[in-house]
Amino acid sequence: MTNRKALAKISLMKYRAIALDLDGTLLNSNKEISKKNKEIIMKAAKAGVKIILASGRPVPGIKKIAKQLHLEEVGGYILAYNGGMIIDCKTGEVIRREVIPTEYYADIVHCANKLEVTTLTYDSEGIITNDENDEYVHFESRINNIPIRQVFHLEEEAQLDPPVKFLCVGDHKILQQLQSKLDDKLKGAVNIFFSEPFFLEITPQGIEKASSLEILLEKLGIDRKSLIACGDGYNDIPMMRYAGLAVAMENAQVETKEWADFIAPSNDADGVAAAIEKFILLA
Repeated sequence: MTNRKALAKISLMKYRAIALDLDGTLLNSNKEISKKNKEIIMKAAKAGVKIILASGRPVPGIKKIAKQLHLEEVGGYILAYNGGMIIDCKTGEVIRREVIPTEYYADIVHCANKLEVTTLTYDSEGIITNDENDEYVHFESRINNIPIRQVFHLEEEAQLDPPVKFLCVGDHKILQQLQSKLDDKLKGAVNIFFSEPFFLEITPQGIEKASSLEILLEKLGIDRKSLIACGDGYNDIPMMRYAGLAVAMENAQVETKEWADFIAPSNDADGVAAAIEKFILLA
């Protein structure tokens, strides 16, 4: 499923970095890294390839995945919140951190409260929220394997450590009403979009994976043509367009596949390992 001319060009390149989406890409349906994926990623890292975990997940959730891959030892990078924050796993250096301006916190939380919508954000340990019993808060906690902390005035608590993202959770139709109200109230000052029908995300303007990868690669002295990007979702399209080689999983969205140079096996069939073996280890 790969264009022959593209493959001929690809075979002459040496890839020095690989950006991996997590859910639906690196992680299988059980939200786990397979033994095969881990083994092959470790081989690539030891060969000098920069491993970049690029996800919409919060930092605490990605750090657990990075630890399983021993990125604090072999080296690697976390690109969290769809690019709002970049961390060097080995040194702990924060390379990029874009936060939502504090003047919008009260509007976000109060508009959600009026519609009886639960809001959450994150601190260095996990989730902070104004309703620890909400089913979708627990879902986000399970996905990322991070704790929940109840607070009474979320807009005030968040100002202590300004977050990269707020997440409003609940019924899709009610969240659509909230999106409309926030669009009117904040007038484009932040990004407001659905990542799932039950997840309404609020992030700083201009945040997406490609722009963050550009910042990171410039720091590393790596040309974008030497980057492989692997993904499955709509939010992976910008980084796939940016990279020298775009890899979509077999389980990817149809539109995401349209931007791919190569279709790898699914996330349940070690697709990431197959891509690394084909274009890095066996090239």
